[in-house]
Amino acid sequence: MERKLFDEDHEIFRRTFRTWIDAEVLPYREKWEEEHITPREVWRSAGEQGFLCCWLGEEHGGPGGDFLHSTIVNEELSRARASGLAFGLHSDIVVPYLHSFGSEEQKRRWLPPCARGEKITAIAMTEPHAGSDLAAIRTTAIRDGDHYVVNGQKTFISNGHLCDLVVVAVKTDPKADPPHSGVSLLVVEGGTPGFTKGKLLKKMGMQAQDTAELAFEDCRVPVHNLLGQEGSGFYYLMQKLQQERLLVAIGCQAGAEEALRVTLDYCKERKAFGRPIGAFQNTQFKLVEMATEIEIGRHFLDRLIADHVAGKDVLKETCMAKWWQSEMLKRVTDQCLQFFGGYGYMTEYEICKAYLDARVQSIFAGTNEIMKVIVAKQMGF
Repeated sequence: MERKLFDEDHEIFRRTFRTWIDAEVLPYREKWEEEHITPREVWRSAGEQGFLCCWLGEEHGGPGGDFLHSTIVNEELSRARASGLAFGLHSDIVVPYLHSFGSEEQKRRWLPPCARGEKITAIAMTEPHAGSDLAAIRTTAIRDGDHYVVNGQKTFISNGHLCDLVVVAVKTDPKADPPHSGVSLLVVEGGTPGFTKGKLLKKMGMQAQDTAELAFEDCRVPVHNLLGQEGSGFYYLMQKLQQERLLVAIGCQAGAEEALRVTLDYCKERKAFGRPIGAFQNTQFKLVEMATEIEIGRHFLDRLIADHVAGKDVLKETCMAKWWQSEMLKRVTDQCLQFFGGYGYMTEYEICKAYLDARVQSIFAGTNEIMKVIVAKQMGF
């Protein structure tokens, strides 16, 4: 379909970013997957080219683009299956917290190096005993003079090893009633005594993404690293989750489109019983079904992106998109893998890796079950 979201500047940006991916990402992707982490140099290279924090204004060291530039970055990384480069997490989930809720001093200190790729960010919400229920977190930050003393654990943290700045959800008032009113956001800087990064976690997919546990033991964080107001952390998180869920949908949609493209090529080339497998009616029907789902998803998502850019409240729709697009991606990669037969089960084939990478999409950024709960509430239940 013809997409009407982007102007010529955006299309030039897309071509430039694709060229960068071809040169700086694809030749090294397998190596990064074996090492379960990406090098800091590639982040700095992206920052130098203006591919990080695309929407950030020049006054804060950013390239001065918009969220549509970020959309392009996330689409192209998904198409390249560059799972280790969590640019979307850094640029469009974590840094917006610093930009929206940080003081002017914090913005001057943190935003320019984030845009340059010199400081990599993460956000730490999930704990061993608390996932979607943020009010149930146990990590505490008790004020002691000019510092907060942080104690607790976080898990499944993307960019967990690379991060230089991590936005940590903490309980500054463990006895608050209701519990969510005691949640605050602290920025913990890498190298702070008492802050340790655990071993890289082994995962079924997204092998190049460094995912780790984080531990805080009597970690003293300066009070001036508090984001916004004490006790307002839960509300800040709720404000930003709309964009986080939209980003997941964007990545899933692009991933499904790429999986179908690769499979179409394979079905035209692979022969069985003397004919390309795409010549069989069952294959054609399945390909058509996938293509239709993908086309429907693209129309819905592009309208949703436009509404988000326009500043509209699309909380319900982003939750719908997050669960539907992620489930659609799982259906598509599963069916595409089936056409590859035994080869699809081999991890040296991209479709196999795409299938493995797809599974987590319905889990992180809020499980799909939570998405449905939110939508139901928006419907008046």
